[in-house]
Formats: sequence, structure tokens, C-alpha cells
Amino acid sequence: MRKICFSELLSSKNVRSFSTIREEEAASLVEAIRSHPSSIPIDLTQKVFLYTNDVICRAAFGKSCGGKDEFLPLIIEFGASSGGFDVADLFPSVKFLQTVTGLRTKLMKLHHKIDQVLNIIIDEHMEKLKHGQHGEEDLVDVLLRFKQKGSAEFLVTMDNIKAITLDMFFAGTHTTAATVEFAMAQMIKHPNVMEKAQAELRHVFRGKDRILESDLEKVSYLKMVIKETLRLNPPVPLLLPRDCKDWQKVYGYDIPPKTEIILNALAINRDPEYWDNAEAFEPERFAESGIEFIGTNFEFIPFGGGRRMCPGISFGLATVELLLAQLLYHFNWELPDGLQHQDLDMTEILGLAAKRKNDLYLVATSHKS
Repeated sequence: MRKICFSELLSSKNVRSFSTIREEEAASLVEAIRSHPSSIPIDLTQKVFLYTNDVICRAAFGKSCGGKDEFLPLIIEFGASSGGFDVADLFPSVKFLQTVTGLRTKLMKLHHKIDQVLNIIIDEHMEKLKHGQHGEEDLVDVLLRFKQKGSAEFLVTMDNIKAITLDMFFAGTHTTAATVEFAMAQMIKHPNVMEKAQAELRHVFRGKDRILESDLEKVSYLKMVIKETLRLNPPVPLLLPRDCKDWQKVYGYDIPPKTEIILNALAINRDPEYWDNAEAFEPERFAESGIEFIGTNFEFIPFGGGRRMCPGISFGLATVELLLAQLLYHFNWELPDGLQHQDLDMTEILGLAAKRKNDLYLVATSHKS
């Protein structure tokens, strides 16, 4: 399944093929913000979440597909149910605790609802293929193509299709939205950084009504802002668990086989042994460092590393970078009700991804390019 994800679903070629989707959805969000009354603060948290959901929804299901509207509330409910503390997690062998807390029953009902919606979406795609209605392939089309081939190398079942689709949504939507929101919050908290990012974008794209994804190679400071956001506020602060295959010794500790290992990416990203002024938001630290987040610099691993690193890194970063560029290029941003940048609360909570505890409300003023 990972090979399909890397070679077909989330390859560089496929990620680029979805650029039109990202550009159209970003342009739609810009227009929605422009039409919003300037006297009323914008819930940027909600706007960004809807944008990332729409991008992933179109990439996964296509532009016109039944069942999409029912999917968003299920994603939100799943994210809310996955956060917080559950005593049954501490004692997984004590089965009655799962019944007492009620979480298992709730998740089973939610799983049934999600399964019904996915069946509708997949059936619709299968009908189109059956009648020879071939357009641009979305992710479900690609998976159905592999299922129909039935090759031994890529044996795809209907459950595989559902599982990969859910992974795309639950992992991609929450983490991507959280990264954009954290970046905007950090720039509000550090107005000099926002001014520098805006100045670069407005110089490079002066006079343009719209930023294309292919043009973003011309900007560098925005990329540093994204890196620094991922360093200080990784959307997955504790990386996904890994099983130790063989006996290992790490710093004098014996690690037996089948031990579950969890890496604290947040602690690594803020380790003062590797980062000067580690708790400060300073995008300039990446100007000459050459440090990347592709899993080769182990002091900076927001996406993990090795063969098991996040397969959606290219898709997620493209979505984050384009939206931030549009928001910073077209609008000036400030806190509502006369609040100062030092008043912004940066408290985080953990659900499917780390996110701000409170929604980010900002006042947007259109910038005349």
C-alpha cells in the first residue's frame, strides 16, 4: 500500500497535477474573505479547515461526487472523539472499561456512518468507470484501477480503498489546517516576521491578481516561515508508534523486540543542543543552515524519517504554502478589539493533530497590489 501511495497517489507528478484544485480553492477562499464584512472578525480556523477539506475532497473524490457534504461533519466528529484522555487506553486488556467509558460504542457508530458514505462515493466512481466516463483521475479512481488489475504486486481490496481514503482525510485535513493556523498565529505574534513575508510576496508578485503554485519557487522567506512553524508547532508532536524488530541498545537501555517506540518530535525540534534560542520563533535560522524536513536531518523531523516517514509530505506542503502565500499577499491581518500581538493565546490541545485551543479570529483588510 505504501508503494502505491508513493508511486501513484502522492508522487511528485500527481501532486503537481492537483495544483489547479489548490489554486481554485485558494482563490475561492480569498474571495470569501474579501466579501466578509470588514468590521466582523473572521474565524480563520474554520476557513482554513474548510479549505483543506475541500482540496483533499476534490483530489480524492473529484469535483462532482455525491456524499462529499456528509463527509466533513464526520471528520470533525472523529477528530473530536480522538482527542483527550480515555482510561481504557491505559488498561487495554481490561475490556469492560471500553464499555464503561462509552467511547468504543461511539466510535463504532461513527465508523458505520463513515462506511456508508464511502460506499456511496465508491459506488458512484465504479458506475462512471462501468459506463466509460473517463475524466481526470482522482485518488479513488487510481485505487479502483489497481483493484481491477488484480496484480499480485498491488493487491487492492475494497477495505484498502476505504482505509487509504480515510488516512488521507483524517491525517491530511487536520495536520495541514493546523500548520496554516499555527503559521498565521506565529506571524501575528511576531509582526516583523509577517511584514517581511508580505514584503517578499508583494515584491515578487507585484500587480498580479492571483498567485500560481508554479510561481512560488521565486519566494524563499515564506518557506523559512513554514519550516520554523513546523519546528516549534509540529502538527504531530509525538510521531506514530514504531515496533522494534530486534534487540537494540540505546544509550545503555535494552530495547526488546516488539517494543512500541514513540519519538517526541516536539522535544527534538526544540532541543537547545541543536538549536540556538530554541524556544524563539526565528525563521531566519533556516537561511543558511541547509536543514530540511525530509527525514535526513534528525534534529528536525516533523514528518518522521526513513521508509516510514509521512507519504503526504509533498501534497501537504504544497497546500500550506499556496494558501499562506494568498493570505499574506492579498490581506493585512490584525487581532480584533484592539488586542495587541503579545495578547494572543498560543495554548495548544491534542486531537488527531496538535492544534490551538481556541479558534484564531482575525480582522482582514484587503491590500491593493
